[in-house]
Amino acid sequence: AAHQMDRRADRLAAGLADVRVADRVAKLRFPDPAPCGRTPLTATGLSKSYGSLEVFAGVDLAIDRGARVVILGLNGAGKTTMLRMLAGVESPDTGEVHHGHGLRLGYYAQEHETLDTDQSVLDNMRATAPGTSDVELRRILGAFLFSGDTVAQPAGTLSGGEKTRLALAGLVCSAANVLLLDEPTNNLDPASRGEVLAALATFRGAVVLVTHDPGAVEALAPDKVLMLPDGVEDSWSADLAELITLA
Repeated sequence: AAHQMDRRADRLAAGLADVRVADRVAKLRFPDPAPCGRTPLTATGLSKSYGSLEVFAGVDLAIDRGARVVILGLNGAGKTTMLRMLAGVESPDTGEVHHGHGLRLGYYAQEHETLDTDQSVLDNMRATAPGTSDVELRRILGAFLFSGDTVAQPAGTLSGGEKTRLALAGLVCSAANVLLLDEPTNNLDPASRGEVLAALATFRGAVVLVTHDPGAVEALAPDKVLMLPDGVEDSWSADLAELITLA
């Protein structure tokens, strides 16, 4: 009976080891943001049209140091387009985006277009933080579950979840004081999603968030909301929470 119990304990322990491996998760923590002025990012009179379709017009936005802003709007209202403009990836038809003193932007793109798919995982990190040693970059990549030969793997061969982890690892290197996040919890397993939400909750810089994930908004605890396409900027209210999944 004792031998049978030992064998059963061994089988249970082996199963628990499998679970531990499967549940490994990147321990995500954004570093303290770089110092910046009181209002590091502003936008005035932004508009965008595609042909005869006007997406939004005359949008003004001011992102103060440490601000927590969520952008809401139905599909097609231009939420991703707005983030791309703020990130300098896309130009507005009218209006301007102004960089304040000490601005350091970190942009997470929903479709991972900030990654160079032809370059390796490690080379993508080098491009994000050119002054950081390979030893430190490999350490950060290891925290995001990239190790061994995987750091030499082309980013284009990664899965959606792996690309998300690589893009987030790049943000950790950036010391950004304004994060522009477009659906950062997509493609993540529940444990990794939890790490992202915990990191959002403790980040001390400014965040502009686009998401369909109510948990992400709850973790962010926004103080302002930008409603598109009208471009109305207002204080956040819990009454708006029901619009998150509809957006």
